[in-house]
Amino acid sequence: VQLQASGGGLVQAGDSLRLSCAASGRTFSNDHMGWFRQAPGKEREFVAAISRGGTDTVYADSVKGRFTISRDNAKNTMYLQMNRLKPEDTAVYYCARRPGGYYYLARSYDAWGQGTLVTVSS
Repeated sequence: VQLQASGGGLVQAGDSLRLSCAASGRTFSNDHMGWFRQAPGKEREFVAAISRGGTDTVYADSVKGRFTISRDNAKNTMYLQMNRLKPEDTAVYYCARRPGGYYYLARSYDAWGQGTLVTVSS
């Protein structure tokens, strides 16, 4: 599977952004998916995950209530709606596919997009 993340940009604190992750090369609806992020000088961290059918979602505490993960299997695309952005949300955001394992562990994911940079100014 090939994953392409897009939608990042430079915004001010309190603004919103929607990231997209387009998948190709495999039946998208077969895969659990997730978003991770990596800030400069920090390790990659879990942001949100969604089940194959989109019925189950889970979030990191730091984004709960502000971010919403969703997917459109007919369009082979996953989304991350980010509201009330904070400077600490600044990072490169990656989408990834999870064939199994714990959703919050990066090693559970076996295919990654190239990342899209989100910068939130104060």
